[in-house]
Amino acid sequence: MSERHVLAPLRRARTDVLDVAYYETGSAGDDTVLLLHGFPYDIHSYVEVAPLLADSGFRVVVPYLRGHGPTAFRYGSTPRSGQQAALGADVVALMDALGVERAYLAGYDWGGRAANVAAALWPERVLGLVSVNSYLVQDIGAAAEPLAPELEAGFWYFYYFLTERGRAGLARDPQGVARVIWKRNSPKWPFSEHDLERAATAFANPDHTDVVVHSYRHRLGFAPGAEEYAGLEARLAGLPAITVPAVTLDGLADGNFPATDGSSTARHFTGPRLHRQVADAGHNLPQERPGAFAAAVRDVRRLRQGNAGRDRLAG
Repeated sequence: MSERHVLAPLRRARTDVLDVAYYETGSAGDDTVLLLHGFPYDIHSYVEVAPLLADSGFRVVVPYLRGHGPTAFRYGSTPRSGQQAALGADVVALMDALGVERAYLAGYDWGGRAANVAAALWPERVLGLVSVNSYLVQDIGAAAEPLAPELEAGFWYFYYFLTERGRAGLARDPQGVARVIWKRNSPKWPFSEHDLERAATAFANPDHTDVVVHSYRHRLGFAPGAEEYAGLEARLAGLPAITVPAVTLDGLADGNFPATDGSSTARHFTGPRLHRQVADAGHNLPQERPGAFAAAVRDVRRLRQGNAGRDRLAG
């Protein structure tokens, strides 16, 4: 199915900052789940997850993140920020534009971070969280702390994008950059050239390079954040807890993020949480193992419903 299928037609929603392009399926009367993609990927990470969740009674919304696909900044004067606070704020702003008071959020990589930020800062808007690689709020204050060399090697593009050579390289060949990252991130995923070409259409966004470069420069402390997100970033610096129900996933074949048993991030999840390891899954877990990802979304809904029942009994 994923070889040829395209998530279409797209809809549009206007926020204070963006004109967001998104795909929607399922019934508007059902629980809403936002499926959030990463970099360098696009909404087709969810090409098989979306129909599974629609069939499970969800209204499914799959937006292109800022700097990707047809999603566009409304004003030329808006900083092309890729910082974590901006990504999280975009999620809540999209919910406002869609008239969605509360939703489930699910994602990986940039999208997982956006979902984590929204859940941490606006828990009253989030019914539950599915997050690949667990707690993804960046500890920017500790950005200078080195990782093990074998892990640093996989993050070559972080440092590449700190340079103007890296900016030029991304602008010249974003599909080539993506190919290298995909192979390293997901060594067991036999993606096709069609998979890559379909995702690469999202990289033609005129703000793609600026947003991506700023994201990595900001997270490593080499670029300031946009002033409008300063207050949110100050709150994120305290690494706020995730209080909503959560299901966290680790792929056992993730080439950059070794799978854990969840204990190393347990302190960040103060609500009910399930952690799972997914066999043969790499970093783009929803596209590689759509059934496991969809199951996690269904399970966080059950976790939410079960916890609500216990709360009513306790009350």
